[in-house]
Amino acid sequence: MSDPDEHGAATRSVATRGVAADLSAKLSTHILGKPLHFFPTIDSTNIHAAGLAREGAPEGTTVIADSQSGGKGRLGRSWVSPPGVNLYLSVLLRPPVSTAVAPQLNLLAAIAVADAIRETTPLSPAIKWPNDVLVAERKVCGILAEMQTDTGGLQAVILGIGVNINAPLSAFPEELHDKASSLLIASGQTTDRALFTASLLTHLEKFYLLWLQEGFSTLRARWERYAAHILGKRISVAVPEGTVVGMVLGLDTDGGLLVRGDGGEQHRLLVGDVTVLGGYNRGEAR
Repeated sequence: MSDPDEHGAATRSVATRGVAADLSAKLSTHILGKPLHFFPTIDSTNIHAAGLAREGAPEGTTVIADSQSGGKGRLGRSWVSPPGVNLYLSVLLRPPVSTAVAPQLNLLAAIAVADAIRETTPLSPAIKWPNDVLVAERKVCGILAEMQTDTGGLQAVILGIGVNINAPLSAFPEELHDKASSLLIASGQTTDRALFTASLLTHLEKFYLLWLQEGFSTLRARWERYAAHILGKRISVAVPEGTVVGMVLGLDTDGGLLVRGDGGEQHRLLVGDVTVLGGYNRGEAR
């Protein structure tokens, strides 16, 4: 008699190959997803993509897993990664920019995810600075950009994206039930993972090429439309130096968050964890 765990793993492997073949057929990008690496399970797509980058893999190399045992989130947090329901993806980019500019990739990736959600579901996503994507005020996507550098400067960026697509509420730890969600929970219907992934990579490639040519300023207005829920709201931002409390004014041309403090002073934040005081309404982009 076969081991049930082995049978389950084999079934997931077949399903993953099916998603891989389906995605390859749907994908029309020129750079991203060329090549594609699929895994039934992996420790972390970012870790694997980082190894490929160090070995000289080309820009556009994409790693996708059906599940992760050590998914990575922002600020050292873990990312819950159950099998067979979500998207765990890392893209290798080699932009000819400085390390000071590279974090803007987080912002354009959030726009790409939001556009993919709008394109493949009836949902209206919102972006929470800098790069969390929300639906109905709950997080459905996390983004993590990790840089590789040497004495010559930036060598590569590993852009990791995790999207909760078809995960039921039971897939999340109880402590996340009021914070995390999925496209399934929010819409009541399943989403084709291959179709969503193809849409995401298409939008991401479009915005990446535009960013390389014209900078983030050309994408700022679109980011702000998705973040309309936060503009003019009072927020608290945990930053390395402490906490900043004030009203959101918008984004600077380079993606920094502009906040007017309660005392009238203006802050320009490049990193931090945002809490909206009093809640907010969802954003929208057209």
